[in-house]
Amino acid sequence: MGPVTASLPPFRFGVQCSSPPDITATRWRELAQKVEDLGYHRLTVSDHLDDQLSPVAALMAAADATTDLRIGALLFCNDYRHPAVLAKEAATLDILSDGRFELGMGAGWMTSDYLAAGIPMDKPSVRIARLEEAIAVVRGLLSEGPCTFAGEFYEIDGLSGSPKPLQQPLPLMVGGGGRKILEVAGRHADIIGLNPKLPNGVIDASAGPDATAAATDRKIGWIRDAAGDRFDQIELHTRIHIAIVSDDRQGMAEALAPALGISPADALESPHALCGSIDEIADDLLARRERHGIASIGLSLDAMESFAPVIARLADA
Repeated sequence: MGPVTASLPPFRFGVQCSSPPDITATRWRELAQKVEDLGYHRLTVSDHLDDQLSPVAALMAAADATTDLRIGALLFCNDYRHPAVLAKEAATLDILSDGRFELGMGAGWMTSDYLAAGIPMDKPSVRIARLEEAIAVVRGLLSEGPCTFAGEFYEIDGLSGSPKPLQQPLPLMVGGGGRKILEVAGRHADIIGLNPKLPNGVIDASAGPDATAAATDRKIGWIRDAAGDRFDQIELHTRIHIAIVSDDRQGMAEALAPALGISPADALESPHALCGSIDEIADDLLARRERHGIASIGLSLDAMESFAPVIARLADA
C-alpha cells in the first residue's frame, strides 16, 4: 500500500497518563508542564473505574497548568455517562481551556469496569450502535441551536446544549479495533484511534495478531470506505503499547514478541510498538507514515522522557 494521502500529515505526539504514582495537585500540574515543555502535542487520560484520576477534573487541572498543550480523554466510555452530560462537560472543558480540548468517545471494552461497578455490558454490536447515537446527540448539543433527537437508546427534546464550545466543530476522536467501530469512526470522527481488537476485554497476547502492519492496512481500508470524501481530513492515531529506546533492537524484539503473540519481525513492524535507537525509531515512524498515513502517536508516561529526542528529530519531518 502506498501513501494514504498525497501530502503526508505532520507528526503529533501525545502522552497518555491516568494513574501517575504518588500524585498530588502540584505533581500533576508539573507533569502537564513537562509534557508541554518536551514538545508533546497533547496529554490524554483514559476513562476507567479503577485507581486512575477522574478524566474531567484531571484534564481541567492540566489545561490550567499549561498554555498550548491540547487535552483529551482516550476515550470517554459511552456507557458511564449520558451524552447530554458529556456534551456539557466537553463544552465547558473547551471554554475553560481556551479551545484546547479534544473529545474522545468509545463504546467501552474493559470487562472489569463493568463487572465491578455492576454496569450491564451489552454485546459489542449494541454498545457500538449506542455510541453512534450518542455521537449524534453530542454533536447536536454542541452545535448551534437546540437539539432534538429520537433514537433507540436516547431521546432529546429541544435541549439547548448550552454553553457551546469555542471550537466549531469540536474535534471528535473515536477509536477501536473492529470493523463496526472503525466504520462508525470513519463516518463521524476527526481523529481515529487505531487499536488491536481486545476479544477478552483485557490487553493480552490474544490482541497481537490484530496489531500487525497488515491488520492495520485492513482497518484503514474500512475507515476509508466509511469516510468517503472526508478521509483525507481524518487524523489517524495509534497507541504505542510497547515503547523502548535500546541499542539492541533485534534482541528486544525477540524478547517482547511473545507478549504480543506475534513474531519478532511482525513486532518491529507493528504500529503499536516501537523499539530501537532514536534514529531507528524515527525511521520506523517515517516508514509507517508513508505506508499507513499514521502520524499521530500516543505514548505511555513511562516513555515520555526517553522519546523526547524522537519528537525533536521529527519536528520538521
